[in-house]
Amino acid sequence: MGTKEWKLAATADPEQACPIGPVVDIVFSRWTTPILWSLHEYGRQRFVELERRIGNITPKVLTQRLRQLERDGLVLRTYHPEVPPRVEYEITELGRSLGPLFATLGEWSAANLDRVEQARLAYDDSTRQPSQG
Repeated sequence: MGTKEWKLAATADPEQACPIGPVVDIVFSRWTTPILWSLHEYGRQRFVELERRIGNITPKVLTQRLRQLERDGLVLRTYHPEVPPRVEYEITELGRSLGPLFATLGEWSAANLDRVEQARLAYDDSTRQPSQG
């Protein structure tokens, strides 16, 4: 892409300027990653099992995220008309297809988070120094 086209894309629709933006919005919304990871790691689960495994998530937020993930095709909700009714959630094949992305991010994290922390500390130290001049 030439400079002219890049500038046009940057000023146009944000999705055209960054084609991975919609994917980032879907996959990296708060709580999405722990939900998908839990369903991938432990298989089909009921709501309370997910809630316990994830921790620190309110039932309202978990419900909202599960509905969005179901809408996006990443999670399947199965209702069992029993007494009492039972609902289970599982990751779909589309959700599983994100596995390589998460594996790559895990590798990057293991290799680089120490460097990120060092950079943060150096930055914080430099911003605390009184300016000279």
